[in-house]
Amino acid sequence: MGSPSFDLRLPRRPLQAVGDAPLPAASSLRPQPGVQPRQWQSQLIALLRRRLEREGTNDVLINAGPGAGKTLGALLSFERLEREGRLQHLLVFCHRSSIASQWLAAASRLGLELQEWQPGLDVAPPPGQPRPHGLLITYQAAGRNLELLEQQLGEAGWGPWLAIADEVHHLGIDPEEPEATAWGHAFSRISARARLRLGLTGTPFRADNLGFCAARRIQVHDGQEWVEQIAPDLSVEPRELISAGDVRPLEFRFQDGWVDHGRQGELGDSERSPLSQEQRESWRARNLRRAIRLGDSSSIALRLLLNARRRLEVVRREHSGAGGLVIARDIAHARRICGLLEEEGDRVHLVHSQDPEAPQRMEAFKAGEADWLVSIDMCAEGFDAPRLRVVAYLTTVVTRTRFVQGITRAVRMDAERAALETVPRHPSYVFAPADPLLMQYARTWSLSEPYVLRPKTVEAEAEASGAGRSSALPLQALEDGAGAVIRLRGPQLPNFRLQR
Repeated sequence: MGSPSFDLRLPRRPLQAVGDAPLPAASSLRPQPGVQPRQWQSQLIALLRRRLEREGTNDVLINAGPGAGKTLGALLSFERLEREGRLQHLLVFCHRSSIASQWLAAASRLGLELQEWQPGLDVAPPPGQPRPHGLLITYQAAGRNLELLEQQLGEAGWGPWLAIADEVHHLGIDPEEPEATAWGHAFSRISARARLRLGLTGTPFRADNLGFCAARRIQVHDGQEWVEQIAPDLSVEPRELISAGDVRPLEFRFQDGWVDHGRQGELGDSERSPLSQEQRESWRARNLRRAIRLGDSSSIALRLLLNARRRLEVVRREHSGAGGLVIARDIAHARRICGLLEEEGDRVHLVHSQDPEAPQRMEAFKAGEADWLVSIDMCAEGFDAPRLRVVAYLTTVVTRTRFVQGITRAVRMDAERAALETVPRHPSYVFAPADPLLMQYARTWSLSEPYVLRPKTVEAEAEASGAGRSSALPLQALEDGAGAVIRLRGPQLPNFRLQR
C-alpha cells in the first residue's frame, strides 16, 4: 500500500527555486518530531532561511497545487526558523473566515498558538503574560481596520516577523484603482515592516492581468515585445503530487449536445449550435448559459447530473463514504438542483454566502451527513473535504482560476484512504458541459503555466437575467439535444508507477 508524501521508492525530480542556488536535500533538515515535512516543504524552509540573510523585506511566492500541504508547510517553516532565533512572530492573512479554522488546527498540531485578530485584541499583552506566536486575520478585516492594525503592530515590538498571505492571488495591485484592489493595498501597508512576506497559491494568475502581492516579476521576451511575468520562487505542480500519491488524479466527463436558440417553428428565428464545436465566442457563451439550465430542451444539464449520480454510486462500491459537489450558477438554480437530487432520495446540503449557517452545513458534509453539497460560491478554494470524489460543474463562470479551484476540491487524500489505495490513487471525476474553454482548461489543469501580465482588456460577459423555465422534471435525461460524453483523462504516468 502506498502512503502520501516523500517516501516514494523512486526519488522525485528535485524542485529548484527560481533565482537561487540548488537547495539542500530534505534529509539534511532535521524534521520536527511527529511531523515529517515533505520534500518541497523542507526546501521551502531552506529557501526562507537563505532569504533571511538578505537585507530588507523579501517576498517569496510558493505555487503548489491543492493537497500539497501549503498551510502546514508555511507553519513548519516559521516553527523551524523561530526555533533557530531567526523569526519571532507571524501574521497570517486569509481570504475567508471559514478557512481560519484550518490554520488554527494546523498551528495547534505544531505546538504554535495563533489568535484570531479582533479590533479589541491587545497585540502587545501586559508584561509577564505569554504572547501567542502570531495572529490570524481575514483580508476584509485587515482592509477595514488598516490604520488600527498598523498602529498596533508598530507598538507591539515583535522583532523580525513573517507575513503569510494565503491564496495570495486575491491581493491584486492596481496603482490606478486602489479602491478596486483594497485588499492588496492593505496587505502591502500592514506587512511593510515584516522581515519576510510569504505568498501561497495554487493558482498563481488572475483574470484581470494584474500583478499581486508577495510575487516577484521578471522581464521575458514574448514574441515581438518584452512583457512582465510572475515568477514563483518554488513551484510544485499537481502532476508531481499525483505521481507522489499526495493527491488524486482527475478524470473528466464532458457532456456534449446541440443547443437550440430562438423559437422552433418561426422562420429565421431559430438556430442549432453544437456545444463542443462552437467557435464564435458570443455563441459559445450563450450555449453554456442554455446548457446548464435544467429545463432546457437539450437536456444537457439533466443528463450531466444523472451521469454524475451514477458515477458516485460506482465510486461508493470501493469508497463507501464518498460524496459529490455540484457548483451551481445562482441560488435559484442551486435550489432546483437540490430538489431534483432530493427527489431521487439523496441527502443534500445547499450552501451559499448569504446563508449564515453555510459553514455549519459544510462541516456537516465533511462529516458525512449528506451525499451531495450544492454550492454557488462557497467551495471554490480552501474547502478541504477528502470524501469528495465527484464534481458537477454547472455554472457560467469559465475563468481558468475558478474552474481549477472548483474541480480540485476532489483531489485531496486523507491518511485513512491513503492506507487503502496504491499509487497512483483512485481517480475522482469531473462532469461539465462540453464548453470549449472548460475542455481546454481540463487538458492543462495539472500543469503550472506562466502568468504573463498583458495590457488590460475589457471583456464583459452578461449573465442571463431569466431564471429559465420551470424545472419540475424527473432526474432523467430527455432524448433531445444531449449528445455523447467526451472523456478526458489526467496526466499519463510511467508504467512503473502503475505497478506499485
